[in-house]
Amino acid sequence: MSKRIYTFGNGQAEGRSDMKNLLGGKGANLAEMNLIGVPVPPGFTITTEVCTEYNQKGKEAVVELINEDVKKAVAHIESIMGTKFGDPENPLLVSVRSGARVSMPGMMDTVLNLGLTDKAVEGIAQKSGNPRFAWDSYRRFVQMYGDVVLGMKPKSKDDIDPFEEIMDEVKEQKGIVNDTELSVEDLKLLVKRFKAAIKERTGNDFPDCPWEQLWGAICAVFDSWMNERAIYYRRMNQIPEEWGTAVNVQAMVFGNMGNTSATGVAFTRDAATGEDIFNGEYLINAQGEDVVAGIRTPQQITTEGSRRWAKLQGISEEERASKYPSLEESMPACAKDLIETQQKLENYFKDMQDLANP
Repeated sequence: MSKRIYTFGNGQAEGRSDMKNLLGGKGANLAEMNLIGVPVPPGFTITTEVCTEYNQKGKEAVVELINEDVKKAVAHIESIMGTKFGDPENPLLVSVRSGARVSMPGMMDTVLNLGLTDKAVEGIAQKSGNPRFAWDSYRRFVQMYGDVVLGMKPKSKDDIDPFEEIMDEVKEQKGIVNDTELSVEDLKLLVKRFKAAIKERTGNDFPDCPWEQLWGAICAVFDSWMNERAIYYRRMNQIPEEWGTAVNVQAMVFGNMGNTSATGVAFTRDAATGEDIFNGEYLINAQGEDVVAGIRTPQQITTEGSRRWAKLQGISEEERASKYPSLEESMPACAKDLIETQQKLENYFKDMQDLANP
C-alpha cells in the first residue's frame, strides 16, 4: 500500500520539496524547511492521492482507511509538543490547511486553534495564566470553524457575515472599536452567541469533541476540491481533477498572547518592486489573517522598510518611530530570528541554483 501520511517536525521530515505532486505545495515545502533547519511547527500532511480516493470511495471509506494513520500522526505532534490532543488540562491545538500542488482559488480557508472545547479553554487559560488569550483563541476557532467547515459564510459580497454582525453588535454595546479591546467576559459572550447562531442556522450543536472537529476539517478540505469555484478554476486553467489537494495539520503557535507576540508575513524579495530586499509586515497581539484583513494597520518588520513605508504615507520619522516602529526596533530578538531564517532560505535557494547550473 502507498504511504498516505507524511510527518515533519524537530528538523526531520518524511517528505521533501520535490514531492509537490504528492504533498502539495505547502506540505512539500514544510517538509523541506524542516530539513534545512527552519523552525516551523511540527505536523503532518495527508497526500493528494487520498483526496482522489475520497472522491472515488466516499467520506466514510476514506476516514476508516486513514483513521489509524491520523492517530499516529497526531501522536507524533504530541510527542514533540509535550501536549495531548483532547486533554482538558494540557491540550494540543492544531491548524488545518489545504494545499494543492498549484495555488487555487476556491479551496478551504485555514482553521486555527482546532481542539479547543468548553473544558480545554479553561485548561489553556490556567496553563498560560492568560484567560483573555484562551477565550480570544476560542472565539476565533468557533468563528473560523463555523465559517469554513460548517458553511456559515456569506454567499455574496452583499450578504452580511453572521459572525461579524454579532461582533459588531457587541463592540457597539461596549463602545469599543478594536477586537483587542474585548474583555474576557465579552469574548465568552461572543463564543456563546456564535454557538447559538450555528445551532440556529445549521440545526446542529457546535462539536465539542476534538476528534470530531479534526475529521470535520479534514473532510472539508477534500470537499473544497470539488466545490463550484474550484471546479470552474480548474476548467479555466486545464488543471486535472485527479490532482487533488493535500491536507496539512500543524501544531499551533500563538500571536495573540499579548503585546509580546505577533502574526505577520515575510518575503525574501520586495513584492512590489522585485528588489532583493528582505521585507514583511507584522501585527502585535493578532493571529492568522489579521495582518492582511485591514482591521488594524500592520507595521513593517525591518526599519528600512518602515522608513520607506512612512515616506510613501507622508509620515514624519518622529511619528513613525513612536507610532509605527519596526519589528527590529520593538522586538529585536524576534527580528534577528526572522533575518537568520531568511538567510537560511537564501542559502538553500543558492545551493539549488548551483546544483541546477553546475
